[in-house]
Amino acid sequence: MAKDSSRPPAPTGKRAERNRQAIVAAAREVFVRDGFDTGMDVIAAAAGVSKVTVYNHFGSKEELFTEVMGQAMDEAHASVAELRARVAEIAEVREALTRTARVQVAAATDPSRLALRNLVTSELRRFPELARSYQRRGPARSGADLAELLKDLCGRGLLTIPDLDVAVIQFFALTVYPHLIVGSIGAELPRPLADRLITDGVETFLSRYGPDR
Repeated sequence: MAKDSSRPPAPTGKRAERNRQAIVAAAREVFVRDGFDTGMDVIAAAAGVSKVTVYNHFGSKEELFTEVMGQAMDEAHASVAELRARVAEIAEVREALTRTARVQVAAATDPSRLALRNLVTSELRRFPELARSYQRRGPARSGADLAELLKDLCGRGLLTIPDLDVAVIQFFALTVYPHLIVGSIGAELPRPLADRLITDGVETFLSRYGPDR
């Protein structure tokens, strides 16, 4: 969401930063609970600040939602970045891929993150820039993160992948996408089934790209 260049600069300083983070945290809860059509006054009250303060930091509800969504995606990417370092120490490729799948499924199925994703989907036609921003900070980064992790495993001789773009989509399709589809209708996969999807998904992936195929 492009910022209004005619708007005064956002407040700075420690107090302003505390207010900004309080607004984002409150907005995340309110958006998840009430949807995108909630009023900025409701968000201001939840954050313990005035409505003017909210608009001093964010020129529109779309801009605020974009920041909420972006921070939620950043949290997911931080967990994947930590995972990449841990996977580098795992010698067995099956364990490395299983650990990767579990972390990514956990990130994708975080209730508030899943709810924000569903909000983006529901508002796509009204606010296409929200979807574009979500794509940049969410799926596009997730795909790039996974590609780097798979390249690491290829570099160690644990996988042979001729087309990383295809392999990334296949790995997500086998392990993560079923959760997103079910989550889009407000449901979730039973834990035993989710576990089988991961273990069987990893086996299927290895049958195509593993060292013993």
